[in-house]
Amino acid sequence: MFWAACAYSMGIIAGLYAWRPALWWIVGIAAFVLAAGYFNRRRPGFAWALGLSAFFFAGAVHLQMRQVSRSFDTSIQSYADRQELTLTAHTIHDGKLRAGAPGETRQSVDLEAESIQTANGRVVPVHSGIRLNIYASAEDQTARPMRTLHYGERIRVLAKLRRPRNFRNPGAFDYENYLAANGIAALGSAKAEEIEMLPVFGGTRVGAWRSRLHRGVIAKVHELWPARAAALIDAMVIGEDAFIDRDTRIDFQRSGTYHVLVVSGMNVSILAFVMFWAMRRLRIGEFPATLLTIAVCIGYAFLTEVGAPVWRATLMCAIYLGTRLLYRDRAMMNALGAAALGLLIIDPRQLLTASFQLTFGCVAIVAGIALPILQRTTQFYRRALGAWDSNAYAATLPPRVAQFRVDLQLIAARIALFVGKKWARMLVCKAAYFSLAASELIFVSAAMQMGLALPMAFYFHRATSLGLPANLIVVPLAQLMMPAVVAALGLGFISPWLARIPALLATFAVDGIAGSVHGLGALRAADLRVAMPSLLMVALAAAALVIALWSAQRPLKFAFGGIALLFAASLMLAFVPPRPRLQSGVLEVTSIDVGEGDSTLVITPQGKTLLVDAAGPVGPGGSQFDFGEDVVSPYLWNRGISRLDAVAITHGHSDHIGGAVAVLKNFKPAELWLGLMPPSPAIESVVKVAHELGIKVVRHWEADEFAFGGTTVDVLFPPQDWFVLNKPRNNDSMVLRVSFEDTSALLEGDAEKQVERRVAALHHPSASLLKVGHHGSANATTPELVDSVKPQFATISVGYGNSFGLPRQETLQHLSAAGARVYRTDIDGAVSFYLDGHSVTPSVAALH
Repeated sequence: MFWAACAYSMGIIAGLYAWRPALWWIVGIAAFVLAAGYFNRRRPGFAWALGLSAFFFAGAVHLQMRQVSRSFDTSIQSYADRQELTLTAHTIHDGKLRAGAPGETRQSVDLEAESIQTANGRVVPVHSGIRLNIYASAEDQTARPMRTLHYGERIRVLAKLRRPRNFRNPGAFDYENYLAANGIAALGSAKAEEIEMLPVFGGTRVGAWRSRLHRGVIAKVHELWPARAAALIDAMVIGEDAFIDRDTRIDFQRSGTYHVLVVSGMNVSILAFVMFWAMRRLRIGEFPATLLTIAVCIGYAFLTEVGAPVWRATLMCAIYLGTRLLYRDRAMMNALGAAALGLLIIDPRQLLTASFQLTFGCVAIVAGIALPILQRTTQFYRRALGAWDSNAYAATLPPRVAQFRVDLQLIAARIALFVGKKWARMLVCKAAYFSLAASELIFVSAAMQMGLALPMAFYFHRATSLGLPANLIVVPLAQLMMPAVVAALGLGFISPWLARIPALLATFAVDGIAGSVHGLGALRAADLRVAMPSLLMVALAAAALVIALWSAQRPLKFAFGGIALLFAASLMLAFVPPRPRLQSGVLEVTSIDVGEGDSTLVITPQGKTLLVDAAGPVGPGGSQFDFGEDVVSPYLWNRGISRLDAVAITHGHSDHIGGAVAVLKNFKPAELWLGLMPPSPAIESVVKVAHELGIKVVRHWEADEFAFGGTTVDVLFPPQDWFVLNKPRNNDSMVLRVSFEDTSALLEGDAEKQVERRVAALHHPSASLLKVGHHGSANATTPELVDSVKPQFATISVGYGNSFGLPRQETLQHLSAAGARVYRTDIDGAVSFYLDGHSVTPSVAALH
């Protein structure tokens, strides 16, 4: 079943990239099935390969024949134009309170619309999913605390809606499809004071019961544990992440233990093992114990609200436990293959998600690589600890295992002289048992880290160098925490006093997990980020994993050879950077789509890289979204860029400097270029991180001119004597002109009229490409500057449908009158300009 699922998966990939008429695939299926039937008795091995080929063709035709259509109503998108409308809806998931801007409270809640009333009073029935952000200022909170919306409650609210939109850069997270998978067709914002609660329940009885149970468990967690421990237990056991901050998430990711923070297959497996073990100890028969364990796992998946990952794990667990009743041997790989095949038949596109690949990849590595090797190594030696006094039993053991047993007995005999025979036997056996168990845990953890190196590098751009030691500490603690939390919650609903002992055990485990993760995650060695692997590296790493799976069932020398090959592939993913994807011999200037912020990548003819600004949110805010980590870095990694030569920050406004800390940590540039430095916590934080990382901080001033990778960089602003106010402003912007032979680009940050006129009057710059100042606002792009520069092309970094109305029409008219061809990130997404020394070539399609 496992190899059938693999063949089906390969067919899905083939169907995605190699379209053929459905009849071709169907004829192929029929031909291979008939051929497999013909050769089944004559050449079984060949027949097996033909049968797998039939699964391959079936996967391809399934993907191509399946209608790709949205399974939810999107009619609300016709009205999602950021204009105010009155929305009537009911809650489909409980709201989550989060911190917003300073003094602000924000609630995110998923709704199903019932109707909308437009500005002209027309009422339109709609039934689309909406994710609504509700805001309340500190004053509003004091007068009227924000009410958390619960499942099924109906509201009427004045809201502004917008369609979901991705950052249109290669490598960007597909936010639109993520929301679509959750049934969300529009995003919205509203003020808490505008909400009117309506009578009549809007959900189902089952949903209401599940929601009340979920809230009750969360409340009990916060009653039994202090806030910090309760937040981690919410996330790790219940799947509620509302109380987890971004720093905690990053620590778990950096240490390679993020699977512990989120509800995953590990939770289900621990719960199933504990339940099944407990019921068998209570003399409950295997059949009822199996059914009860499966029922508990289903109930747990229903309670957590996590969705597909935990349901996949539950399905695998149910298949595995069910087949134990039918077969003498535990067939984990068969159960894994059957679960994967069943889910892919339901929805073949699940194969393309990171969650699906990590879930099944993790189990395949443990069941297909680690366990077959352990069964022929440490498991043999565990047998030596049984029937301690039986010589007849010893005679049944393999010679090397029998020798190991004799050695232990001799050691026990020596110890017995001091503590007695009984204690000596117990000490020796326990020490041997725990040593073998520890070695198994180390081997399994190492195999998982090596096997998951490819998806971790591909999807998350991380090489978890500390994953092995971190998991050796965290996984056993998680195995203690899970049953302790379940026991404490169960007893807590009876009596808080009865819950004290398991609650203390859970607290010990949670504190150990948090301390280990924070300590290891803070180490610089944990922050190993990698660029997108090349296709060749992906193929080699995937081949190494397949060979390791195949060789694990062969003699040990082949099995360990497969492990060595897998280890080599993981080292290459971590330490052999891919070749950056760039055009040599030209100057590239790329405006990255960062919404309402600003970030520009400059690549010189000699391959040197400069990032000018690192985007960020507009104004102060409490969002956990980091533009440097979540937008700029993925684009650079997708280009194969692992290191930057320099980062320039034009000025200290948040939409230019907000992502700089993440960029410095991820790409460790040789230099950080700064101009004016008014008092600013953001600037101070960036400089501090640069010093900690050993990055040279260089102050650049007007009239500086220097060579950089085959180009000449002229600093046109600011002068050293420019007056500095007590906070950052647009006219602090460092203005750079990067030239290559007869072509050049002028990058002016957020410089406004005063600075532009000075630059035009003093320097008379000309440029083939103008990076338009201040996102195309009316207080920049003066006629004096445009007349001096005479750009052939202009690029504007601006957010789609932004509330500032940028770029201004008069700015576009100035540029048009000067003969400049304008590109905008809100329309074109990431756009690149290639300056070859004589001409400029824009490129948009090449980046999408």
